[in-house]
Amino acid sequence: MAEVCTTCGLPKDICQCEEMSKEQQPLRIVLDKRRYGKDVTIVEGIAAPMLKDMCKTLKSKCACGGTVKDGKIELQGDHKKKVTEVLMEMSFQVEK
Repeated sequence: MAEVCTTCGLPKDICQCEEMSKEQQPLRIVLDKRRYGKDVTIVEGIAAPMLKDMCKTLKSKCACGGTVKDGKIELQGDHKKKVTEVLMEMSFQVEK
């Protein structure tokens, strides 16, 4: 017997919970200035289980360093446009 999703009750192979959760969490992308005039791109609103994987993906796509702090992803530099494009490709809803 196939495994059943605990959220929707459907078999795991046809479960759509992950796609639905992506559409339901509006993300916010903010540009912040730090000490010595350094720019930091902050992504807010990603669910906790996906934070580390999402951070790794964004760092590789933007070719920059970054970290996860206080439930937010912080990327070094001004990558607001690139992050928006990558998240929209992954079917996330991004606030403008």
